[in-house]
Amino acid sequence: MKKMSFAEFGGPEVLRLIDAEEPHAGPGQIRVAVRAAGVNPVDWRIRAGQMQQMLPIVLPAGVGQDAAGVVDEVGEGIEGIEVGDPVFGAGVDTYAEFAVLTAWARLPEGATFEEAAGYPSVMETALRIIREVGVQPGERLLVSGASGGVGSAVLQVARDRGIVVIGTAGAENQEYLHSLGAVATTYGEGWAERVRALGPVDAALDLAGAGVIGELIELTGDPRKVISIADLTAPELGARFSGVAGSMPDALAETVRLMSRGKLHIPVAKSYALVDATLAHIDSQAGHTRGRRVVLI
Repeated sequence: MKKMSFAEFGGPEVLRLIDAEEPHAGPGQIRVAVRAAGVNPVDWRIRAGQMQQMLPIVLPAGVGQDAAGVVDEVGEGIEGIEVGDPVFGAGVDTYAEFAVLTAWARLPEGATFEEAAGYPSVMETALRIIREVGVQPGERLLVSGASGGVGSAVLQVARDRGIVVIGTAGAENQEYLHSLGAVATTYGEGWAERVRALGPVDAALDLAGAGVIGELIELTGDPRKVISIADLTAPELGARFSGVAGSMPDALAETVRLMSRGKLHIPVAKSYALVDATLAHIDSQAGHTRGRRVVLI
């Protein structure tokens, strides 16, 4: 099978499309014929060697952890899912023609593989950081870098829970944030003053790693109410860095619940062929996405 891999840490150029042996589902796992794989910032951070302390890997290594596809192998002990079922979920080495998943859910009616591949990690992250920051219904949550995949998920989960969101993004994404129920303002010079003019902030999330932790602490008045998923230096200022995943099965169940109620939709900003995964990483690392990026198999 074809699979994206890298044998050394470095930039996008270290990625190689190789011929590899097909993986097989072990106990408690399923294998899917991948139709689409989600592209996440953690993918290029792992490739660059930035996550070795938190998520150590052995080289050579595959790429990707989110996928949607058709079940073609069911491991021992698995019930309620059969070969041929369309699913989405999380596993390992998903930039490939076949991948093993350790958590999955059936594809909701009307959802495409391309759309669903972008949900697992962003929804797990969004649900986790909302929980960790402790924001409650009726409170005001500031989201820095709100137009990407995780931001799009946070805004929609928050809206469903009655949390007021102020989101920062580029000028071209202001209407997009409004469409997701957020009060929107632009980042750049004077952004903290623009947020302050909108009223008090109870908690804040840094999703872009744009060096804004100090300002987020000032706006909330409490470093314990600031969480970053993109700035590894956040703890130096007393804020928290969240990088340890929670329950993926629970996140997938909540994803299906919201999608089935028409409360969750994250657009696919761009899709790439497997051979062009290098370009997907270049674009992901550049940021400024509206929604999700996916690799189509």
